[in-house]
Amino acid sequence: MRVIAGTLKGRQLKAVPGNKTRPTTDKVKEAIFQIIGPFFDGGYCLDLFAGSGSLGIEALSRGMQHTVFVDKQSKAIHTIHENIRDLNLESNTEVFRTDATRAIHAASKRGLQFDLILLDPPYSKADYGELLNEIVKLNLIKQEGYIYCEHDQNEVLPKNPTHYTLVKHAAYGGTIGVSLYQKT
Repeated sequence: MRVIAGTLKGRQLKAVPGNKTRPTTDKVKEAIFQIIGPFFDGGYCLDLFAGSGSLGIEALSRGMQHTVFVDKQSKAIHTIHENIRDLNLESNTEVFRTDATRAIHAASKRGLQFDLILLDPPYSKADYGELLNEIVKLNLIKQEGYIYCEHDQNEVLPKNPTHYTLVKHAAYGGTIGVSLYQKT
């Protein structure tokens, strides 16, 4: 696993030990960042269900100013801290061990708003419609901000949710589905 593009291009990332996380493939990362970027001029990113942190780190490498990483697994949190330390990204990141619902409510209380929110939960373990609605309700996504959802290809995600436009829906490798929304 590695960083695909930007200032950290080619740098290796550690994976979370065990089989509770599934890293996003390089092909999927490249395809999705070509749509939403491919590079950024600052901005804030929220990486929920962060796993190793590879998506949030990719966003930082491509120019995001700050990324908040959230995962509830201790092994994932440890791996995120290792990857951040190895890449000298401590000043551009925050890491929290908690579940997604608590994390988005805490971010709202802090008045945070994000340009990019990355949702890559364990397949079939999250209600994307509920998450998308809660993100809008809590005012966490900036106008024209993107929300990336990685899911099982057979999982049905909202096609026309209120306050969002579905920018892309694609399948990769026969099992991975990707849906990209933009706040309207």
